[in-house]
Amino acid sequence: MHDRAAADQIEAWKALGFNPTACPIRDVLDRLGDKWSVLIVGSLAEGPQRFSALARDIPDISKRMLTETLRNLERDGLLTRTVYPTKPPSVTYTLTTLGQELLVLMGPLIRWADERHAAIRASRATYDAAEAPDTPRAAYAGAA
Repeated sequence: MHDRAAADQIEAWKALGFNPTACPIRDVLDRLGDKWSVLIVGSLAEGPQRFSALARDIPDISKRMLTETLRNLERDGLLTRTVYPTKPPSVTYTLTTLGQELLVLMGPLIRWADERHAAIRASRATYDAAEAPDTPRAAYAGAA
């Protein structure tokens, strides 16, 4: 299976000089490829959430990292932060239209990861066994 349109788009960017700092793929995937953003977007799929609910949904994220990731997602336009004037102030986070679009695209990736997870873990185990310290390995793929 090959996505010709995606390959053509990448080739078009390369033809324009392919400035890595202006690459839209890198720019967006730097955010989405971090450890927490996809999990937070997924947690917001059911609707607005308070900080404490997000922290419960993702128990291994620190408060500092949750705060930082929420700010970055807000900065990128994927969620909104709403502060209610209560004592103490109440804050909720909600996916924007852009965040909802991302959520739709995440669905197939989540299903793929779930369906292929066992195969990927088996491949890692095979690779790791071959990389054991007593197993010699060529310096590069073409080495004899």
